[in-house]
Amino acid sequence: MTTEVSEGSELVIEETPPEALELHPLETFRYKYAGKEITVSFTCPEFTALCPFSDFPDFATIKIDYVPNELCIELKSLKLYINSFRAVKIFHEHAVNRILNDFVRACDPLSVEIEGDFNIRGNIKTVIRASYRRGERRP
Repeated sequence: MTTEVSEGSELVIEETPPEALELHPLETFRYKYAGKEITVSFTCPEFTALCPFSDFPDFATIKIDYVPNELCIELKSLKLYINSFRAVKIFHEHAVNRILNDFVRACDPLSVEIEGDFNIRGNIKTVIRASYRRGERRP
């Protein structure tokens, strides 16, 4: 666990370090119509991760829209990947960016947009959006 103390509040933050994540791999299959652009949309309404401050669960709907290049994401692996966040302590912003990076690494899409629509907590609604277009540099 990566531990840090928030400045000014003395709150302890324990986020799961990247090397300790045990996320199910995203699997792919060949897109037989490469060159013909389509948009594939997924909605994952049961995303759950743990708050690094409180250890309480954070719930979200993850929406993914992508244009495949040569590979498509296999649905069962996506389900298992999303479900593998349940024991991960991660901030909303980091979760959405991690999903984006893993998605791009797995299937090298022409473009992808990911939205994390997190349930209200403490009277605050959080929506995180991240996107990628082929040719852009990603870590």
